[in-house]
Amino acid sequence: MREKADTLFYGGKIYTMEEEGVCKEAVVVKDGKFAYVGTEEQAREQFDCAEVIDLEGKTVLPGMGDSHLHFFAFCQTYTTVDLGKAKSKAEALQLLRERAAETPKGEWIKGSNFDQSKWSDSEDRLPTRQDLDQASMEHPIVIKRVCLHTAVANTMALERAGITNGYVFGPGGLVELDKEGEPTGIFREQASKIYDNLIPDPFLVPDTREACMKKGLELAAGYGLTMMHTYAAEIWHYDEDFEDYAARSKRGELPVRMTVCLDYMFEKPKITEKERNDPYCTAHLGSFKSFSDGSLGSRSAKLYDDYSDDPGNSGILVITPEGLKERMYEAYRHGLQPATHCIGDQALDVTLSAVEYCLEQGRKDGMTQEEQNMRLPFRIIHAQMATPGLIERMKKLPVVLDIQPIFLMTDLHWIEERVGKKRAEMSYTWRTYLDEGIILAGGSDSPVESFSPWLGIYAAVTRQDMNEYPPGGYHPAEKVSVYEAVSMYCKNVAYAAGEQDLMGTIETGKFADMVVIDRDIFQIQENEIKDIQVLHTYLAGRTTYERQ
Repeated sequence: MREKADTLFYGGKIYTMEEEGVCKEAVVVKDGKFAYVGTEEQAREQFDCAEVIDLEGKTVLPGMGDSHLHFFAFCQTYTTVDLGKAKSKAEALQLLRERAAETPKGEWIKGSNFDQSKWSDSEDRLPTRQDLDQASMEHPIVIKRVCLHTAVANTMALERAGITNGYVFGPGGLVELDKEGEPTGIFREQASKIYDNLIPDPFLVPDTREACMKKGLELAAGYGLTMMHTYAAEIWHYDEDFEDYAARSKRGELPVRMTVCLDYMFEKPKITEKERNDPYCTAHLGSFKSFSDGSLGSRSAKLYDDYSDDPGNSGILVITPEGLKERMYEAYRHGLQPATHCIGDQALDVTLSAVEYCLEQGRKDGMTQEEQNMRLPFRIIHAQMATPGLIERMKKLPVVLDIQPIFLMTDLHWIEERVGKKRAEMSYTWRTYLDEGIILAGGSDSPVESFSPWLGIYAAVTRQDMNEYPPGGYHPAEKVSVYEAVSMYCKNVAYAAGEQDLMGTIETGKFADMVVIDRDIFQIQENEIKDIQVLHTYLAGRTTYERQ
C-alpha cells in the first residue's frame, strides 16, 4: 500500500546541492518536508500524492538564502527618495528637488542609497551641505550613502540638529569640519545616529509599515529566497522586530524563514526539538552583532595604513579592541553566536583577536574543548581585506565568513585607487579563502546592494559588473565555480546558523524549500547567470511565488 503524501514534483532537473553534480528527477513533499528524493518511477510506486506537478524539464535548486542583510532597513527605503538610480550628482539633486516640490516647507526629506563613486560629475567625492542646499533651503534634507556608514545633511538639517562651528562628536563617529571649523554636512559612522534620533520614523505609522514590509517580502519570494538572516543596527535605528516576524509566521504570512539577529544582548528562548523541526515555523532569533569599523566606500573601514587616495586617514575603529573583546565574550558566555562586522585589514586583525580571546577566556572559565566545539561558529561579516597572516589565523579558528560578492561589482571600479594595487590584490579573495578551508556564506548587506542571490552568484563566478567588465574578470584567479557560488547561497547560509540538518539542500527529511528557475545554472554561459528568472518558489512545499 502506497504512503499518503501531499505533492509529487517530477520531470525536472533537481540539483540537490548535497554534492556537486547530484541531480534527481522527482521529489515528494509530505507535511512540509521532503519525504522522498529520487526517480519518478520510485516516487509513484511508494507514494499516493494528493497533487502532482510536472516541472516540464525546468531546473530546481534548494531555496536560496541571504546570510546578512538589513531587511527592516530595506523596507524603510520605500519611504525615502531612492538615489540609487542617479548616475550623477545633478540627477540626485533633481530627485530631491522633485520630492521637495511636493513636500510642505519645513518637513524632513530623507534620501537613501546614494553612491558618489558611480556619479559621473563628482570625482568620487561625497556631496556636502552646499550641494544639498541646491535641492532645497526650505526643507531639512538628510541623505544616506548606500553603505549606510555615511550621511550628508543640508544647512537647515544642521541647524535643526544644533551642529555648529567646531562641533566634535566623540569616539566612534565623525562630524566633518572644514578648515574654518564649519560643518561640511558629512557625518560618518555613529555620528549619523544624530539624525536617526531626530527625524520622525514613518514606520511608526502602522499602515505604512505594513505596506512596505509586504512589498519587501513579496520581492524576496520573487527572487527565490526562502531564508534570510536579517540584522538590526540599533545605533542607527535599523530595528528588527522579532515579534512582528513571529506573528506573521503564526498567521502563515511570512514567506521567508527569518533569522533575526540583534546588536544588543538578548535571551534566546529554549525551543523543543519538535518546535525546531517544525517546517511551518518561519521566525527565529539568531546571532549577536557587533561592529568593528566602517566601509571602504566611505573611507571609514579601518586599515593598517592610510587610504591611498586620502593620506592621513586610515579609517575608524568604532569600538576599542578591548571593548570588542568584552562585548563578544559577554555574548559567547551566554550561549549567543557572535557576529562581527569588519571590512578593513586592521579591523579583521582586531576581530580575530577578539575571537581568540573568547576561546581562551572560555577555557579559563571552565568550558571544555568539546563544549566549545559544539558551539556555532563565530561569524565574520564582510572580511573584504585580509593579509596572508590574517588568513593563516582565520583558518585555525571556528569561523564562517558572511561575504557579499555583489560588492565587487561596484568596488572593482575604484578599489585600486582607494587602497593601492597591492592591498587591492588582498581584497575579495574568495578562491583563496575556499582553498584554505574557510566556509563562505553569501549575502547582500541589503539595502546596500540588491538581495537578488543570482546577482551575488554571478559576481562570485565572473568577478565582473553588470556590463561584463572587466573582460575575464577582476583578478580572475579568485573566481569560484558555479557550484561553490550556489552553495554559498543555500547550504552555507544554513550552516552559518547551525541549521544544515534542516535546510539548504534537497534531501529526505529536510524542509521542502526549493526554487524553480528558467534555465540550468550549471549549463549556461557564466554571463547569463545575472539574467536568471525565478518561475516558482516553494516554502515547506507551499507556493510563495509564481511568475505570471
